[in-house]
Amino acid sequence: MPITQGAEMKIEFVRTLRTPYSERFLLVKNAIDIGALDIHYRLDGTAAATLIILEDSTIPDAELPAVLTKIDEVLFPEISVIEKTFSSP
Repeated sequence: MPITQGAEMKIEFVRTLRTPYSERFLLVKNAIDIGALDIHYRLDGTAAATLIILEDSTIPDAELPAVLTKIDEVLFPEISVIEKTFSSP
């Protein structure tokens, strides 16, 4: 079942894969796939993720921080970018 964002973002997160330690979501905007998010849950309670934004997506570079914030708020309410439990290279 898609997770739909508020009016400001209008992105759906559609889970396409789930294992005990990982998940994959498609990011969908206006019924068009705009990206994919692969999440890997670590045994120490942190998570590592790879976000792929498709070249032809409707997301301008300037909106990427807002996309990351929405991912953090909706998919990871227990994980925080600020507290660094969500890793980024």
